[in-house]
Amino acid sequence: DCRFSNRDGDKERCRMNDDTGADYLLPWRLEECVDGDGVGVVEASKNQALSVGAIVTSFNWPWQTYNVMDAVGMPDLTALLGVREKGHVTPETHQTMVISGAARAFGSIAGQIGRLDGCERVVGICGSDQKCQTLVTELGFTAGLNYKKGDISSALREHCPAGIDIYFDNVGGPISDAVISPMNPGGDVILCGQISQYNKDVPYPPPLSEDTQETLHHKNITRERFVVLNYMEKHEEGLMQLSHWVKTGQKKVLETVVNGAFCFMMTVGNKGKQVVKISD
Repeated sequence: DCRFSNRDGDKERCRMNDDTGADYLLPWRLEECVDGDGVGVVEASKNQALSVGAIVTSFNWPWQTYNVMDAVGMPDLTALLGVREKGHVTPETHQTMVISGAARAFGSIAGQIGRLDGCERVVGICGSDQKCQTLVTELGFTAGLNYKKGDISSALREHCPAGIDIYFDNVGGPISDAVISPMNPGGDVILCGQISQYNKDVPYPPPLSEDTQETLHHKNITRERFVVLNYMEKHEEGLMQLSHWVKTGQKKVLETVVNGAFCFMMTVGNKGKQVVKISD
């Protein structure tokens, strides 16, 4: 019995194209049911490891009330493993981390993980003052920057006085150009998503501007694409860490839960993970 489905705007936009640009994603077909990460309740089971009433999750859960499927645990590990595998956070070294798309699912978690793992400053970029306030008051970010108000480059200089060491990139485009420009030598760009570029006819990851590419080369900044499915052996450990943080109140989860939320998510109206309510 499927109850809720998580929506990831980055991934869903890719799956609307004939070519998703990702070897781990297939495009949606008109004759098939839409699917996504989901949470449900076991109604009937012949598997001794799964009893009726158990809560289960899946990475590919169809949007239908009932479905026969494998029970595969897949919460949002992308932020955790992305930061830890590609971010190179080092405690007590006064690092500054910047996250674009910071009030969305991956970004809101990545910023908290950066803080918990030892970054001195965590600065999030998002699209409204309300979201910026949420980042600071609820999630423990150092600052939230509204890219729709004022000059984002000036705001970054103000709130990242020692430069930027780690950039968790969810959006690409001009915002990423603005973040990469003041990064410190030897910094790391974690390429999680490029949501500002998905409706354009460009390869993935999209090409950078000449100035930004020169900055990466001159400062020896690493920019690496991250795919969570390449780290299956680390999922169990990651789940344990995430569960511990939630249980102890160290990490908060933002969710926007509504019925039929696909278009709402695509207009960036959600805070945190978009959750579609499928059934009661």
